[in-house]
Amino acid sequence: MASSTRDGDAHDDEIRLWREDGWWIAKDVETGVTTQGDSRTEALENLDDAVALHRGEAGNEPSEEELRETGIEPDDNTTGDREPPRIVE
Repeated sequence: MASSTRDGDAHDDEIRLWREDGWWIAKDVETGVTTQGDSRTEALENLDDAVALHRGEAGNEPSEEELRETGIEPDDNTTGDREPPRIVE
């Protein structure tokens, strides 16, 4: 794999992009987050989303107003005394 550095050291915000088994693979070197896509653009867009999730910059819990806008009534959709499913945590 080619390196984007002259001295072999990683740089802040370095991304590596390569083809493997018909997929484009994109890796954020700093976080180690890796994604894939059918095209370079798709792999990089997926990487942007995955890094944002990794850093806690995306995937926030929706507000009650946002839930209502999608047709979900928060008061009717609670877990009660049960713990939420692990995927929700």
